Amino acid sequence: MAAKLAPKTVLAHLIQRRNQTYSEIVAEFVEQGGTITERHLRRLASGERAGTTPQTRRTLQRMFGKPVEELLAPYVPEQAVPQQYVGQQMVPAPTGGRITTGNEMEVLDMAASRARAFALAAQSGLGSEAMEQVYDDVRHVAKAYPQRPLPEILGQLVETQDLVFALLESRQRPEHLRQLYFLGGVTGGLLAKASHDLGNPHAALTQARTAFLCADNADHHGLRAWVRGLQSLVSYWAGNPHDSVRYAQLGAGYAEQANSTTSVWLPVSEARAWAALGNPEATRAALERAEDAWETVQNDDLDDMGGLCTFGRNRQLYYAADALAWLPGEGEQAERYSRQAVDAYADQNHPEWAFGDAAGSHAAMAISRIATGELDGAADAIAPVLDLPTERRINGVVHSARRVHTALRQSGRADDARELQEEIETFTRTPMQTLNR
Repeated sequence: MAAKLAPKTVLAHLIQRRNQTYSEIVAEFVEQGGTITERHLRRLASGERAGTTPQTRRTLQRMFGKPVEELLAPYVPEQAVPQQYVGQQMVPAPTGGRITTGNEMEVLDMAASRARAFALAAQSGLGSEAMEQVYDDVRHVAKAYPQRPLPEILGQLVETQDLVFALLESRQRPEHLRQLYFLGGVTGGLLAKASHDLGNPHAALTQARTAFLCADNADHHGLRAWVRGLQSLVSYWAGNPHDSVRYAQLGAGYAEQANSTTSVWLPVSEARAWAALGNPEATRAALERAEDAWETVQNDDLDDMGGLCTFGRNRQLYYAADALAWLPGEGEQAERYSRQAVDAYADQNHPEWAFGDAAGSHAAMAISRIATGELDGAADAIAPVLDLPTERRINGVVHSARRVHTALRQSGRADDARELQEEIETFTRTPMQTLNR
């Protein structure tokens, strides 16, 4: 018999001690109220992946008696403390049947996750109900993404992508393959945005390429155009405006065939890249194309996902303000668009509200006011951005704040704005990726 491979993590060691297969662990995981794919569990045990949802962390801790941080740590023999088992099960502390989490919503989420895992595992191929469940999982993350801090949803997003990929790797009915590739493209696009938000454009573009491959396999023009929009966005904030223009133009043909909201997003993305390159004529032309595109827009199934998967009027106002803020002599127009964008994002209960775009709108307003010499007005405009907690200081928000700092320096009134510059410097020193996770 071949010798067992040395475990790379404490989790892998404990799984070996239990003398169970990974599929048996997954089955027990479901019985404990959790949901996880065998692929995800193997990657956790091998140290390839550390991202988990709160529900997964709780279930792993119940099963193995250790916090996830310890379970995913590299294994050395001294760390392997024998656990007490009855047969294959750890002996749990008695609770008298009482729920002890103190959070009823978490308990309901766990129950829903268990029901979902059972429904998916109970079928050799996806049925209509199971397929709708996978759609709901992806739709939930897409809607939550613009409104919730990334650390709260990243684990769920990673697990959802793992689930979709695991389903694609197993035998499925032909009518479901296209749908799964569509969902794989959406989750890949969301992870591209997550990588960008964490300041990793290389990982973002890698995820985007995989998402585009899924879009090709799904033969979905709207999804192809959306991924090109994400590539344009990543390139813009990475300081590569020529690439941003190129990606936006590459997606234009797909957007024209889809007639979805990507036909607005791509030209307005192109506009701000042209503005960053100092080309006012191309900027204005792209802004006009974006506005004209609304006449033929019809939401497709990607738009129906909501959240980050669609492009509304509010985001158009923000992008236009962001573009015009680059251009000398466009201060009045930039102020007008940024004011409209700030007002549009004032209602945090609005379905289109997004904290990143709201922050960008405030930054564009600050830059437009600096251009007209209104330093006090600029300080008022940027103040809500500087109040954002660390978990909302995503890459685009930090770069927007730095643009305000640069505008102050170039205004010739840096001495008058020293205090504001120092506040911005303090803010940008602690982006989201500095959080301990």
